[in-house]
Amino acid sequence: MKKYIIYTGILVVGLLLGWLLFGGSSKVESGHNHDAVTETNQMWTCSMHPQIMQPEPGDCPICGMDLIPAASGSDGLLADQFKLTENAMALANIQTTVVGKGNAEDNTIKLSGKIAVNEEANAVQVSYFSGRIERLNVSFTGEAVRKGQLLASIYSPELYAAQQELITAAALKESQPALYKAVRNKLKLWKLSDNQINQIEKTQKVKENFPVYATVSGTVTEKLVEQGDYIKQGQPLLKIANLNTVWANFDVYENQIEVFKKGQEVLVTTNAYANKQFKGKVDFIDPVLNTKTRTVTLRVVLNNKEDIFKPGMFVTANMDGMKNESKEVLTIPASAVLWTGERSVVYLKTNPNQTVFEMREVVLGNQMGNEYEVLEGLSTGNEVVTNGTFTVDAAAQLQGKKSMMNKDGGKTMTGHEGHLGMDTNVSNEESGHTHRNERLEVPEEFREQLRVVFNEYIRLKDALVKEDSKNTSISATSLLNKLSEIDMKLLSDTNAHTHWMALTGDIKSSATSIFKTSDIKVQRGHFKHLSSHLINAVQLFGVNEKVYVEFCPMADNNNGAYWLSKEEKVINPYFGDAMLTCGEVKQVID
Repeated sequence: MKKYIIYTGILVVGLLLGWLLFGGSSKVESGHNHDAVTETNQMWTCSMHPQIMQPEPGDCPICGMDLIPAASGSDGLLADQFKLTENAMALANIQTTVVGKGNAEDNTIKLSGKIAVNEEANAVQVSYFSGRIERLNVSFTGEAVRKGQLLASIYSPELYAAQQELITAAALKESQPALYKAVRNKLKLWKLSDNQINQIEKTQKVKENFPVYATVSGTVTEKLVEQGDYIKQGQPLLKIANLNTVWANFDVYENQIEVFKKGQEVLVTTNAYANKQFKGKVDFIDPVLNTKTRTVTLRVVLNNKEDIFKPGMFVTANMDGMKNESKEVLTIPASAVLWTGERSVVYLKTNPNQTVFEMREVVLGNQMGNEYEVLEGLSTGNEVVTNGTFTVDAAAQLQGKKSMMNKDGGKTMTGHEGHLGMDTNVSNEESGHTHRNERLEVPEEFREQLRVVFNEYIRLKDALVKEDSKNTSISATSLLNKLSEIDMKLLSDTNAHTHWMALTGDIKSSATSIFKTSDIKVQRGHFKHLSSHLINAVQLFGVNEKVYVEFCPMADNNNGAYWLSKEEKVINPYFGDAMLTCGEVKQVID
């Protein structure tokens, strides 16, 4: 028994010593193995370009900076979320707004439209007999004519013969009154008056050239013949429009149709008379929807006796919007919304203390002032991006997240790198990548009109290089004028139309800010934002020439800033002579 007790004691002591000697090393070894696994799974990123994630250390393929270990917390983001650096936020001037419910005081719906000729007041001046135009008294399109005015003189062989018949029939009217009456009626069918017929009968002389008088008063909108032309009976000579009233045609989106009714009062404004409002009433709502633009035409008749409205002039209508019975609506600024033609999306800041974002699809109601009513997709307290929305969308695309152009996520860009405010813009030679925004298909005429705006931007940039604040303001004014001349009706594609609608507002805002100040430093601050918006426009639509995107890291208090140039040589608009050559080409847009 003592022997078994001794053996048991030795076994226990042996196990205890074994645990003391090898148990700790096992833990250490286990710890080393865990660290090794962790180190194996360690990802490396760039502090300036967080979309770069590599499994081993090295250099950033965009800026060349040393990669740093990715924070373990970055893996805690949800699949659809992405993070931007503070520097990127500052460069793109990204701003957010908290969504809240409240009384919609400005429930006025704004519509954009164009003045057109009132077709009900149009007239076509025709010839009632065949012949040759011996004299045309209307010299040009746009000439005003009045009813009874001599428009042309026509030689007509048929009318010449009919006058001779009248003279012969007049001598026989006692014996053959029916023949005499038939000849007179024949001349009346050719629109000769009783006085003209009586004059021929009285003088017994045949007129070679017969006058054509205006049957209505108005403005000549089109000349359809020239002096010396041979014309047929019933052939149009002139188109005459009575511009005492005109039509204002507005596009109304599907979700706004129920708000409008015939007879509704409208307040119309135009840039030609910025401080005036003109009253009109809804006269017609097109019952057929335009399938390309998803709109219907709403027509307003305007009094134009003072010749204020010109056909082709752009106008804006302000109309009382749909009243919500509870007087409580959820609204977001119009600048927060991106459209794809089928979807409306916004970018949500998911954490108030972090720069983490995700895309959110929303269903919109009516536009009220500069805001949209949100029917689905957001709730009170959500924080949405309201400035720099396109830039945030570009970051989502670059990081393979859900975006406006790709609702399922994943890399979708094809070409050069995309939007600029994100430090993600590099030429093909620098990065070896070929990503960029998808170029939208637009008519050649639209690209040419955008190129005119781009040329005004170049003049503005050159004025900043010379530190000429006066010419900078003048160039900004010219840019705004050319921007207003771009015909949005050319963009039949809904996607292109919505992109341009969003961008043109940003471009206009930045250019207006430049125009309103003479401080060169302030102008350069706004020029940074103007450049960012115009870069997006050039990337999306193209301007039919090679454009260089250039970047200076020292501009804007070392935050960096971009600009566009027609030449590869760097001439910096942010410093003038102080640092004229500071910067480099970051992208070439073909």
